[in-house]
Amino acid sequence: MTHGSDARNGAPPLDYSRAPLLVFWETTRACGLSCVHCRASAIPEPLPGELTTDEGLRVIDQVAAFGPPIPVLVFTGGDPLRRSDLWELVAYARERGIKTAVSPAVTELLTPEALRRMRDLGVSSISLSLDGATEATHDGIRRRDGTYRRTLEAVSEALRFGLGLQINTAVMRRNVEELPRLFHLLRSVGVRTWEVFFLVQVGRATDALDLSPDEYESVCHFLYDASQYGVVVRSVEAPFLRRVARMRETGAPWDAPLYRSLRDELLALEGPPRTPSTLGRRGTLDGDGILFVAYDGSVQPGGLLPLRLGDIRTNTLPALYRESESLQRIRRRQLTGICGACPSRDACGGSRARAYAKTSDPLASDPACLLVERGGSGTAA
Repeated sequence: MTHGSDARNGAPPLDYSRAPLLVFWETTRACGLSCVHCRASAIPEPLPGELTTDEGLRVIDQVAAFGPPIPVLVFTGGDPLRRSDLWELVAYARERGIKTAVSPAVTELLTPEALRRMRDLGVSSISLSLDGATEATHDGIRRRDGTYRRTLEAVSEALRFGLGLQINTAVMRRNVEELPRLFHLLRSVGVRTWEVFFLVQVGRATDALDLSPDEYESVCHFLYDASQYGVVVRSVEAPFLRRVARMRETGAPWDAPLYRSLRDELLALEGPPRTPSTLGRRGTLDGDGILFVAYDGSVQPGGLLPLRLGDIRTNTLPALYRESESLQRIRRRQLTGICGACPSRDACGGSRARAYAKTSDPLASDPACLLVERGGSGTAA
């Protein structure tokens, strides 16, 4: 379900021109939570125009139409457990030979029985969100008391059932200083995949939650350190993490107050690094390995990039993905400004969603990248 499945050093370049790696389907915007950073501004009840069961089956047929290797289909939301037909849809995807993943909200609907049913239907993995090392931080971000406790219980149940499990964390000003303690908590309960989301200011996400490019650079260096403890670490909307990984491998230094604080606490909690870094050196971008189907059937390059490509009711996913001029330019890295001239553009490419959110241009430079802020000066390994 990761945005960052990728090739390691020495592997051939990734080519997602024929089909994406992942198709995300926002099955509904209904959700029992009201998270401060929610990209969808999710609400308690479904919105008008939500795809019917028959139209959902059409989405699944269109994913299968990409042909082998068929993309992984991720049922997301809102909360997909709010759809009464979720199990029918997951079962149909399995019949069509599609690998599936589910991203449920952690509410009273995420019962042990629901987790067991996902396992029995062959769901390959689930992702749960944990945004703080403390109850106060996580529940404050999710805006519902008891969510932290319920999440840890769901983690334990998912691991007991043998489900593939990924923990997602949205890094923001409210929780950035807790990242070492959160990482330590995840390792202690047996989580082995951690995906860290960097904010894009869409939906409820505001400038007050966001970090500066310098702070994001420090978080990337911390994630490089964390990836040396046997946990697969990935990022979403932070492809410049791949540039940082290359920098660190060449011995390029980085020193900043936030990074020193995160690094020192990580070392105090975990001791010295034990394994090679698990960070990938290449990966996906919105529109380059990623495709998103919204609740109403409209198709976008990614969930955080609301650039409408078409609609599943009148188009097919393979045609929209393969023939879109915008997506072709993203895949060819025909970017503008500093991102277009950066020697790391093939491996990185910047967040297309953040560029669009700031400039309304999906090919513009990523304003969260430190090199962009510095006008292109600095190291880009």
